[in-house]
Amino acid sequence: MLIGEHKHTLDTKKRLSLPSKFRKELGKTVVITRGLDSSLFVYSSKEWKKFSSKLSELSMGQADTRAFNRFMLGGAVETDIDSVGRILIPDFLKDFAMLKQKVMVIGLSNRVELWDEDKWNNYQSKLSSKADVLAEKLGDIGMI
Repeated sequence: MLIGEHKHTLDTKKRLSLPSKFRKELGKTVVITRGLDSSLFVYSSKEWKKFSSKLSELSMGQADTRAFNRFMLGGAVETDIDSVGRILIPDFLKDFAMLKQKVMVIGLSNRVELWDEDKWNNYQSKLSSKADVLAEKLGDIGMI
């Protein structure tokens, strides 16, 4: 299972090392795409197939659906994890997520999110103040 948060360094060649326990779950090839909240999403090939299949089932007649498909699928790249556990982050994705040198690698069950460290810290601060409200909403729908 992909869980936890780890701080890693993006090297000068735009390579990022993934935690070893994540590499075991992700396999040898991953898909990196634009994520939400100025992050990047990283999927194993298997999870990407499931996710992209769901997207392709949505109605092409809806403008929002077309736009979201373009956002997620159009920005996706397949890349191999190299022999020392690094992935290459293309310039357009690095720029989209505003990644600097320090990157937070966050495991979220079926995907990994990549965040600039400062953006992640700011997001976490805001989220902490809303955790109780979010928990109540999840309780209302029977999740907790």
